[in-house]
Amino acid sequence: MRDSFNLPGRFWRGNLHTHSNRSDGALDPQEVCRRYKNEGYDFIALTDHFLGRYGFPVVDTTPYRDDGFTTILGAELHSGPMKNGDQWHILAVGLPAGFAPGNADGVTPLAAQETGPEIARRARAAGAFVAIAHPQWSGLTLEDARSIDAAHAVEVYNHNCAVGSDRADGFGIADLLLSDGRAVTLCATDDAHFDEPDHFGAWVMVRATANRPELLLEALKAGDYYATMGPELRGIRVTEEMIEVECSAVVTVIVQGHGTAANRVHGASMTRASVPRARFAGASWLRVTVIDAAGRRAWSNPIWLRKIQPAT
Repeated sequence: MRDSFNLPGRFWRGNLHTHSNRSDGALDPQEVCRRYKNEGYDFIALTDHFLGRYGFPVVDTTPYRDDGFTTILGAELHSGPMKNGDQWHILAVGLPAGFAPGNADGVTPLAAQETGPEIARRARAAGAFVAIAHPQWSGLTLEDARSIDAAHAVEVYNHNCAVGSDRADGFGIADLLLSDGRAVTLCATDDAHFDEPDHFGAWVMVRATANRPELLLEALKAGDYYATMGPELRGIRVTEEMIEVECSAVVTVIVQGHGTAANRVHGASMTRASVPRARFAGASWLRVTVIDAAGRRAWSNPIWLRKIQPAT
């Protein structure tokens, strides 16, 4: 079991899903970067829609880096169709500037397009951290999700989808993939467009020795991060009897696992909690959620306890 909390370095705050006026966002790339930097972020990935109508942008944000703030190039990739007939949305962070366009001009899937799984594999092969974007908003089926075999992660909370459509969730899909034996991690993002209050709502905290794009990308792929709306996770230790959690002050600590397995501790201003492990006997994985007094959450990545046979 990898312990990201005790690796060398520190946690860096970043947003992995953001749009500018290079696609359908309201602000230019420089202003998007300025706002995130001024809000206290250490890095962002500008991920404009990789569509022909916008010129297939992988926006060059390198001019907006400085000693205290950096960027990772990326895009939101599209192809299609999903089972519901709509277009795929696949987050790709760490794309090369020259990533080859597909056959996707607008929002309507085309018969000649590569499939979602194919464009995801191509992005991963090009070096990107690949995430299945906003499953609930997309109407994603489990069959759809299983087909994206190149995904490093599932976007389990999307702030734009929360404020704009009340469809922020990806945990149902993520948990089912975990129970299939898929070693996906869990990211939370803004998906900010800055045309509604869809920014600074959720982010990732990435463990790395320096705030450099290549180190952040390596840590994301390794799962050395957690997702949060504000609370801090400071340590998780699994013993034979307990799951020990250290965090900033919260009122609830929940541990979830395969199927219906879950257990919790409630209290006031808790910075440590011990959750009995008995409910997770035989479980292959578990994850931790903490909730503060304002209802804000932080989510750990899955902790693998044993290997299971992947679903066929």
